Amino acid sequence: MTALAAHAGPSRWWRSRTTHRFVSHRLALLGVAMIASLTLACVFGPYLLPYDSLHIDLRARFAPPLTGQHFLGTDPLGRDLAARLLMAGRISLLVGFCAMLLSTLVGTLVGVIAGYRGGWIGAALMRTVDGFLSFPSIFLVLALAAALKPTPAMIVVIISVTKWMEVARIVEAEVRSLREREFVQAGRMLGLSSAHIMFREILPNAMGPIIVAATLTVARAILLEAYISFLGYGIQPPLPSWGNMLNGAQQYLASAPWLAIIPGAAITIAVTSFNFIGDGLRDALDVRNDGV
Repeated sequence: MTALAAHAGPSRWWRSRTTHRFVSHRLALLGVAMIASLTLACVFGPYLLPYDSLHIDLRARFAPPLTGQHFLGTDPLGRDLAARLLMAGRISLLVGFCAMLLSTLVGTLVGVIAGYRGGWIGAALMRTVDGFLSFPSIFLVLALAAALKPTPAMIVVIISVTKWMEVARIVEAEVRSLREREFVQAGRMLGLSSAHIMFREILPNAMGPIIVAATLTVARAILLEAYISFLGYGIQPPLPSWGNMLNGAQQYLASAPWLAIIPGAAITIAVTSFNFIGDGLRDALDVRNDGV
C-alpha cells in the first residue's frame, strides 16, 4: 500500500464516522431542516404571494392572521405581513451569513499567524484581540451603527468588527497545538515556506473548530442585527428586517400582538436552528468521540 493510499483510507474512515455522528444528532438534523426550509421560503416565497412587501392597502390595516389572502395578517399600513416577513428574512439571513464569512476570514487569518509565529508577533496580535474583547460588544456595535450609515453592507462590517475576536482565539489555540506536530516538522525539513505550512498543512487540520465557530457566529450575527435594528440603529425602513419589524410592532403589543410574535418567532427559529447545527457539528468533529 502506498503512503497516499494509507493516508486516504483513514481519512475516508474519519469522514464516514464524522458524517454518521452528525446524522445521528437529531437536533442538528432538525436545525438543518428548519434553516433549509426558512431559506427556501425567504428566497422563493415572495414570488408565490399575492402581494409584495411594499403594497399598501389602508382598508386592510391590522388584519389578523388568516384573513382573506393575508395569511399572516397585515401591519399598520395594510402591508402583507407574510411578504414583509420573507423579505426581511432575506436581509437578516444575508447579514448573518456575510458577517459570519467576514468575521471568520479575519479571525482565522489573525489566529493562524499568531498561533504559528508565536513570539512577539503572536503576542502583539493576541493583545490586540484582548483589547477588542475588553470593550462590551453591544456598546461598540451601537456606537458604530450610530456613527455610520446603517446600510446592510455597513451592518455586516459593524457586526464583523465585534465577532472576529472569538474566532481568532479559537484558531490561535488550535494552531498552537498543531505547530509542533510531526507533519509540520516534516514540512519544515522539506523546505516548505511558512505560508504553505500555515495555510496548506496546519489550517486544514484546524477546520473542525473553525466550522463550529462559524456556525454559531451566524446565529449571533442574526441576533445582533435584530437587536440593533430593534433599537433603531440597524436596517432602516422601508427595507424590512426582522429587527425593525419588532421595532414597529412594540406600540401595538396589546391591540395587534401578531405583529411582534411572528418576526420574533422567525428570529427564534433561525437562531435556535443554527445553535442546534453548531452543537451537532461540535459533537461530530470531536476526535475524542472516535473511540466511542
